[in-house]
Amino acid sequence: MLRTGRAYDAVKMPLTLVHAAAGSSAPDVVAGVLAEALDGPVICHPSAWYYALVPPGTCETWRVAEAVVRGPGAWLGIPRPDRTEPTAVTPYWAVPVGQAGKLCTAEAVAELLRVGRTRFEGTAR
Repeated sequence: MLRTGRAYDAVKMPLTLVHAAAGSSAPDVVAGVLAEALDGPVICHPSAWYYALVPPGTCETWRVAEAVVRGPGAWLGIPRPDRTEPTAVTPYWAVPVGQAGKLCTAEAVAELLRVGRTRFEGTAR
């Protein structure tokens, strides 16, 4: 467990919206879409959430209803650096840390969630 709000904040993204944005629930397909769209580290907590690591302070300006940001005072379970293979229950890096200090942008995360919401609502009709 690491505290958020110092080196990074974490956007808690619903699995359903991420899968809708990716057009798939296959871990390799989702990982590819996340890597391209967000260009930063993303943790998957299987069957529940994805967490995009974003710059600290994002929680102060985040206004996207589809997800919440964990900022100062929150904790996040961080997988070991080598845990990059999908599992059924254990958190893993859907997009591993590629470079120290490189994070997803809040704008890219918001856009991914917007696409996911649009596609999800389109399939619900």
